[in-house]
Amino acid sequence: MGRRAGACRALAVLAACVCTNAVVLAEELVRFESTPLRVSQIQQRLSRERGETLSAATDTIEGYLSKPEGGGPFAAIVYLHGCAGLSENVRKNVARLMTGWGYVSLAVDSFAPRGIKDQCTHLAPTRLGDALGALSYLSHLSFVDSQRITVVGSSQGALVALKLASTYEKIFDAPRDLRFIAAVAYYPPCGAITEDLILPALILIGELDDWTPARDCELWTKWQVNRGASAKLVVYPGAYHAFDASAFADGRESLGHWLKYDASATAASVQEMQSFLASQFSRERR
Repeated sequence: MGRRAGACRALAVLAACVCTNAVVLAEELVRFESTPLRVSQIQQRLSRERGETLSAATDTIEGYLSKPEGGGPFAAIVYLHGCAGLSENVRKNVARLMTGWGYVSLAVDSFAPRGIKDQCTHLAPTRLGDALGALSYLSHLSFVDSQRITVVGSSQGALVALKLASTYEKIFDAPRDLRFIAAVAYYPPCGAITEDLILPALILIGELDDWTPARDCELWTKWQVNRGASAKLVVYPGAYHAFDASAFADGRESLGHWLKYDASATAASVQEMQSFLASQFSRERR
């Protein structure tokens, strides 16, 4: 893939990207089951003693599926939104960017199907199950290469992405042979991650982020690299939280934190992500 598709001026996951060689087919609303937490052996034994049949509860989740032209099979990404939910602008721009690079995209909406407006005070375990459900859904599509699926997340969604790239995902009732191959995390709260990273991860964050501090990610990445994990951190000078969200061009305060768009950081992050994804997908093809 040439540089033209990836070098749209000042563009990123949450900014508009109009590339002349990016053909996007109609966005499709799809539904799939969220992967439930694994039922423990103790829970199963107690259920049998009571004469009950125990099964984990599941939720039906929505997502927005887009694909490039052609029959594939294509590499794919699952996109996870932040704590304010999935906006129409975000999901369309994710689709435009990823299909422009030749990937299938599935933007997961964890909130609307559950009637949630926002969820910025805590991380619900269901978000990890939603992402794993999206992974399973994509793996069954004929035009998707099930061995080349990555997860990309923003803010709270980035926390979910990094947890899924760690040992955390083992507590979910997902097939052992099905997993993401890598994760991209835009400004994640690295201080909330304690698990060991087991998949390659790229972290993109602003130097002045006062919601998810870059310092936490510096310490976490150093710890992971020292134990042999494949983690890369890129810190953008002068950039704040949500630096790739063009809606915050003039800056905005949210829950006591400053959000501000940064065109330079956005453009650099897009190129960084494109290079990382191409490298990971190429590695899995060998």
